[in-house]
Amino acid sequence: MWKTRGRRNKRIVKFFRIGLSHNSLANYYTLNFALMQHHKYSLTELENMIPFERDLYVQMLMDFIKQETEKNNGRSQ
Repeated sequence: MWKTRGRRNKRIVKFFRIGLSHNSLANYYTLNFALMQHHKYSLTELENMIPFERDLYVQMLMDFIKQETEKNNGRSQ
């Protein structure tokens, strides 16, 4: 029983290491800070997100900001 559980835990850790390999530690903290300061996320919310969930929210936020910028540029012209 314990051997199976240990192997499963190692696979889970390996999965998340691979999943987070695109993000450096400095980038992780910089992004957390920006999300907390500018978009009012709490650190608890950010820490409790699954890595791919966090990436999805960041991508959706970037798309939203891009759309708003394009909309504002269209008004000013």
